[in-house]
Amino acid sequence: MNTFDISVIIVAFNEAHDIGACIESVLNWVNEVVVYDSGSTDGTPELCESLGAKVYRVDWPGDGPQKNRAIDSCTSKWILCLDADERVSEGLKTEIQQAVNSDFDHVAYSMPRSSSFCGTFMRHSGWWPDRIVRLFRNHQARFSNLTTHASLQFSGSLGKFRDPIIHYAYRDLFESISKINDYSEKGAIRAFENGKRSSLAKAIMKSLWSFLRTYILRLGVLDGKMGFVLACSNAHETWYRYLKIWLLERHR
Repeated sequence: MNTFDISVIIVAFNEAHDIGACIESVLNWVNEVVVYDSGSTDGTPELCESLGAKVYRVDWPGDGPQKNRAIDSCTSKWILCLDADERVSEGLKTEIQQAVNSDFDHVAYSMPRSSSFCGTFMRHSGWWPDRIVRLFRNHQARFSNLTTHASLQFSGSLGKFRDPIIHYAYRDLFESISKINDYSEKGAIRAFENGKRSSLAKAIMKSLWSFLRTYILRLGVLDGKMGFVLACSNAHETWYRYLKIWLLERHR
C-alpha cells in the first residue's frame, strides 16, 4: 500500500489497552507514527515500538506542550493528531488521503467524532457531531499551552471531512468515575489559578444546569437510558469541579 506524507502524533501514559488499535488504524498508509510517552509502566512504549512507531520517553509538561514536542519531531508535510482511545474510520482514511494529495490550500481539517459512553455511541447529548481539528500542515499550526484539553491554533483556511474519528471515550462506569475525579481536579486547579471562585450554592446550581443542558437542551433524552446516565455523569463532574474550587479557596 502506498504511504502518504503524513505523520501521526499520539501522547500516551499507560495506554496499552487502547493504543495498539489506534496505531493499527493508520498503519501502512502514513509515513510515521510518533508517540510521546510520559512514564508508562504497562508496556505502552514496547507495544508501540513493536508496531513500528517512533517512541520518545519523556516527562509530562501538560497536554499542549507535550503535543507541541511531538510536532517538532515530525518529518512529514501533514500531521494527524490522535488520542490513544481514537481510531481512524475507513471513510475518514479515504478523505484524508484525498485531501493531502489535492491542490486545496486548506491549512487544517476538522472531522466529526463519534464517541461511545459505557458501550453506547451517543448521537445527541452534545457528543455529536463534536467536530475537532486534528489534521494540519506541519509548521503552520501549534497547540495552546493548556495542560488539559489543549486546542489547535492556526491561521488559514479550514476544510471539513464528513466521516468520523471513532472515540472510545468511557469504556465502563469505573473509567467514567475515574475521569470525573481527574478532570474535575485539573479543571478546578486551573480555574482557581485563573481567579475563578465558587461556593456551595454555586456548585449545586452549576451541576443542575449541566444535567439540564445535557439531557434536555442537547437532547440527551433521545439517547435513551445511557443519555440519562451521561447527563448525570456530566452533572457530577461539574459538581466536583465547583466544589473543589470552593474548597481550594477555603483551604488557601
